[in-house]
Amino acid sequence: MTELDKTADSSVPLHPLLATRWSPRALNPSATIGDEQFTALFEAARWAPSWGNTQPARFIAARRGEPTFDRIHGTLSRGNKSWAGDAAALAIGVARSVNDEGEPMPYGEYGLGLATENLVLQAVAEGFHAHQMAGFDREAARVEFAIPDDFEPLVAIAVGELGDLDGMPDRLVEKELRPRARHPLADLVFTDTWGTPLF
Repeated sequence: MTELDKTADSSVPLHPLLATRWSPRALNPSATIGDEQFTALFEAARWAPSWGNTQPARFIAARRGEPTFDRIHGTLSRGNKSWAGDAAALAIGVARSVNDEGEPMPYGEYGLGLATENLVLQAVAEGFHAHQMAGFDREAARVEFAIPDDFEPLVAIAVGELGDLDGMPDRLVEKELRPRARHPLADLVFTDTWGTPLF
């Protein structure tokens, strides 16, 4: 296993779950995720906040070695397929887009985002990493899993243990070794008027 210190370089200390969360591609192909740990990912997602407690998040998930894992893997973009097969588990996050009255679901995508972040942080708490991916064929996923029209597949997620960089393409090794970076708070949080930094 490659040891990489990717702790966030933050202006003030963050909780370790946040500071150490990152999205590796080098995953251990022999690592597994136990029943309770796997369930905990989705239990954490279930308890995410949502607008009016509408709970719009749904997931299709499986562990490596299960047929559904291979079906999820088959919807990934070529670049993500090259490494995500080593994950211990794969999932597709789906947002409910229409409510029971047939009207657009308010904040459905936001709710899925909150649920997915809960899942990701639970993965970190369980000793895993999670990598969220936009690179998958949403329509292929819809067809493969018979996702109803009033739900939108929005994100694929790989969960696993950190693995070795050996054998990875140079372009992926470079991404793994690149320091994590974010815009400064002065660019993100304002006060008084737009563009006036709070911090």
